[in-house]
Formats: sequence, C-alpha cells, structure tokens
Amino acid sequence: MAGGFAITGQSGDYNGKITVFVILSCMMAGMGGVIFGYDIGISGGVTSMEPFLKRFFPSVYHKMKENTDTSNYCLYDSQILTSFTSSLYVSGLIASFFASHVTANYGRKPSIIIGGAAFLAGSVVGGAAVNIYMLIIGRLLLGVGIGFANQAVPLYLSEMAPTRIRGAINNGFQFSITAKRAVSLLLVLLVASPLSAFSEGLLLKRINI
Repeated sequence: MAGGFAITGQSGDYNGKITVFVILSCMMAGMGGVIFGYDIGISGGVTSMEPFLKRFFPSVYHKMKENTDTSNYCLYDSQILTSFTSSLYVSGLIASFFASHVTANYGRKPSIIIGGAAFLAGSVVGGAAVNIYMLIIGRLLLGVGIGFANQAVPLYLSEMAPTRIRGAINNGFQFSITAKRAVSLLLVLLVASPLSAFSEGLLLKRINI
C-alpha cells in the first residue's frame, strides 16, 4: 500500500505596510531616474550654445558662424563633438555589465551608491573642465553612474514596495526620468534665451569668456 504525506501551510502574497521608511527609501532610489533624465536633457541643449561651442569646439562654432545657410546636420558634423555626446552612452553600456555582477552578488544598495558616487565625480569633473579631455572624462564617469543606477534602481524599488503599490512605485522611476528631462530643457531655454541677460552672464562667467 502506497503512502505519503503532504506539508500544508499558509501562503499568500507579500503585503508589507506602507511606512515612512519605505516611502523615503523609494523616493531616494528614484533619484537614479532624475540624474539620467537630467543628463539626457541638458547635454543636447548645452552642445547648441554658442559660448560652450566657442570654448570647447571652436571648429564647430566657426562653421556655424560662417555657414549660416548650412543645415544643422552639417554644422555639427564633428567627430570630437560626437565623441563627447556618445561617450556617456558607451560607458553606460559597459558599466551595466559590471553593475549586474555587483547587484547580484553584493546587493542593490552598493550598486546605487557606486552609481551616485560616479555621477557626482563626473559632475565635478565636467563642471571644472577646461578642455575637451576633461569633458569626455566627466561624461564617461556620468555614464558609469547611469549604468549602475539604471541596473539597480528598478530592482530595489520592486523589492522595497508593497505588492499593491509596486507598479506605481516603479512608474515613479520612469516619471522621474521624464520630469527631470523636462526641467533640464527648461533650464537650457532659460540660460540660452537672449532675453535672460543675467543667466547668460552667469554662463559666460563660468566658462571664462
């Protein structure tokens, strides 16, 4: 006669409470989307500003001034300018492979901390840049920060959020990317606007023109 036994127990979905700690943790982690969205929006606007081009990309600046009837595609046809723009995405791609290893073996928080530190270092180097090489190094560091943050933040948010609001918390990460991109574009318009003499004066003073 065949026999057997079964182990019974209670089961159910995780239904953690919505506490202040959970909300603050998710808000801080969502800042990973803010740094990504800000960089996407700000880089495109800055590369079209004449003071920036005059300082770091004089060949593009002179081409812009001399060939007023030329399309933007031809005006911005510069390998150095392209390297400046694409370096962030290349380093972000490479960093994401290392980030997956760190995230899987050491946890989500270390990846987020590494990403934040790399983005902070890239911001400092880019802000203090005096030549194109410093700009590209800064962009590479920014890419490392984005690669780590985009790898770990969605996982961290999914694990921290209670089941019933998990979708909303994850959508908050996407919202932070879009919102900060919109804010960065507004900042570019503010600084680049000829009607904003004060903002333009600050920019010119910053790059010593």
